[in-house]
Amino acid sequence: DLFGVSMIIPLLSHHVKALGASPTVAGIVSTYGLLQLLSSTVVGSWSDVVGRRYSLLTCLLLSAFGYGLLGMSTSITWFVLARIPVLFKHSLSICRALLSDLVSESERPLVMGHFNAASSVGFILGPVVGGYLTEHEGGFYTSSFTCATIFLVNALVWLLPWSEALIPCSDTNASNDASKGCHDNNCSAPGKQRSGLRWKEVSLFQPAWRQLSSVASKIMWDLFLVRLLMAIAIMLYYSNFSLALEERFSLRPKVTGYLISYSSTLGALAGFLVGPVTKLYGNNMPTLLLHSTVLTCSLIFMYAAAPSVWQVVLTSTFFTISTTIGRTCITDLELQRGGVRASGTLIGAGQSVTSVGRIVAPLLSGLTQEFSPCGPPSLGVILALSAVGLLLIRIPKWDRK
Repeated sequence: DLFGVSMIIPLLSHHVKALGASPTVAGIVSTYGLLQLLSSTVVGSWSDVVGRRYSLLTCLLLSAFGYGLLGMSTSITWFVLARIPVLFKHSLSICRALLSDLVSESERPLVMGHFNAASSVGFILGPVVGGYLTEHEGGFYTSSFTCATIFLVNALVWLLPWSEALIPCSDTNASNDASKGCHDNNCSAPGKQRSGLRWKEVSLFQPAWRQLSSVASKIMWDLFLVRLLMAIAIMLYYSNFSLALEERFSLRPKVTGYLISYSSTLGALAGFLVGPVTKLYGNNMPTLLLHSTVLTCSLIFMYAAAPSVWQVVLTSTFFTISTTIGRTCITDLELQRGGVRASGTLIGAGQSVTSVGRIVAPLLSGLTQEFSPCGPPSLGVILALSAVGLLLIRIPKWDRK
């Protein structure tokens, strides 16, 4: 999924300009975050209602259709039409919800960490292949059709018959909602095996708003606020990274690119650390989230005040690790508090919160860069400190509950 998408993302702005668009029209690329904001929670809730199999298959096929249209876009109109299926580009969120259905609560951080690591590897390799294809004539169109083919192959693989020994979805100390049985009847008793997954038979037209309303009573404003604050802080860290290093240390873009690739590689490897770290903390996710947030805040401050390039390299090394662990922690806490049966809705709502950060962060970055190249990360420190303070206030209340 991410291998195909990451081939396209770096090339979109160049392609829309090549179609003759003005800089204002070229800004249509930024509507991705807005579309994701509007659709993430709805599609996640829809997957809770109709089942993971049908919702994931629909998302894969519509994504393939959208990227196929992108490969045929020879005008701005076709380009805009090709971006509409982005509303259903939620295959990764549904996969995360399905994983939370199939594994126990104690194993969930380990599995999610491995899943994030695989996703990061795809995002590292994709831009390299996309850049290589772009050097040839019609390279963007080749990349688009390649991406569409990848989504079609994923859909075909998802349709293949398969059998799996399933794991109980909840531990003995899990909540009553989770222990009643996982979504789509995917849970089975230990040792039992089914000849393939049996999916809950629900009308495809059953309104998803019922699932949304059932989760509304459990809405976790504190977790979502922490997620929003940290999402904006992390995006501010990356927002003017290349430009700031060039202005502060006269670093060439080529060297900055190597540093970004180095950080991305570490981010992929950090996914394998999530499981051991959660075991070290005894699966105490609130404490782990607090510590990772404090570490992330400290590293953003060190980057903003870095007197040399080597301190930037040091902060980049640990920053990707802390953010990877923090993202896994907050997703796991959302599923713990909201109940695994609403995992699609909860993960979709989390993606919507992150999309808000994608929309707000560029604006805040532009405003703060007017004062200093260190403005965006400095504001990120303030937001991360606010998240730490909120966690210090709320975690004791979570423990009492």
